[in-house]
Amino acid sequence: MIIKEYTPLDAPTWDKAVAESRNGTFLHMRGYMDYHADRFADCSLLALDDHNRVLAVLPAHAADTEVASHRGLSFGGWLMTARADMPAMMQIWNEASRHYADRGFTSLDYRPVPHIYHRYPAEEDLYALFRAGATLRSTLVSSTTDLSAPLQFDSNARRAMRRALAAGVECHVSTDFAAFWPILSACLAERHAATPVHTLAEITLLASRFPQNIVLYLATLAGRPCAGVVMYLSHPVAHCQYIASDEEARAVGALPLLFSRIQADATAAGYRWLDYGTSCEDAGRILNTGLIRQKCGFGARAIAFNSFNVTL
Repeated sequence: MIIKEYTPLDAPTWDKAVAESRNGTFLHMRGYMDYHADRFADCSLLALDDHNRVLAVLPAHAADTEVASHRGLSFGGWLMTARADMPAMMQIWNEASRHYADRGFTSLDYRPVPHIYHRYPAEEDLYALFRAGATLRSTLVSSTTDLSAPLQFDSNARRAMRRALAAGVECHVSTDFAAFWPILSACLAERHAATPVHTLAEITLLASRFPQNIVLYLATLAGRPCAGVVMYLSHPVAHCQYIASDEEARAVGALPLLFSRIQADATAAGYRWLDYGTSCEDAGRILNTGLIRQKCGFGARAIAFNSFNVTL
């Protein structure tokens, strides 16, 4: 067993391992991870077997004396190839923990990939967490629709869709992120006193690198954008990364109509899950009930996104 720290020379090997993994997504490709490399002190790992084959990779960065996996991403625990079975993962976990401890780190903030993103069962790391004495650090609630047997939109959402259609709202795929970003920025500032995680320049760059994975849906009224959703597409999950609408769009019910189009497209493209994202603040201690009720109205139900703390 070899535990190796990532260097930029390992990028092709890393990306190949992510593509072959059971639970990696395009977010874990170096073309995505490294757009904000200047903000994080990378200490990612590759685990290789005695034949120098990659078993698993861990996106991670240093935060003082703690290793985090990886706060620049929604999640990112060990991304495991088919060769990383349960005994192998136990050895990987023990060797990696020893490696980080030898470097002076005292704890690990671990964010496993939620099961809906697994292309094949990949929860060996959860058992290794248990054996390592991990404690639950946070739980975020995400709202997800099972597209193989979706629940119907509720009556409020269906009425909103009828209003949107009557008002002439049209929904389409777009590349005009510049038209959506002011709507998104205003909505986040007004409702959450926040700003988008990505700047317009960053999301445009990432969409150019991953055009099949980052897709913008826009709703227009009389030709003017009034609502939008940025989708992160990574089989088997179609994930809503950003959702926003202006006052006029809210009045005519544009978002439910837009989600109806997104659900239809995701189903046709063979996605299993439509994930509307989390509705929590303060590491899950506060639930935005209004926001999650809206998502429940689209037929979504709860998936837990957990993070754990491990003493090294």
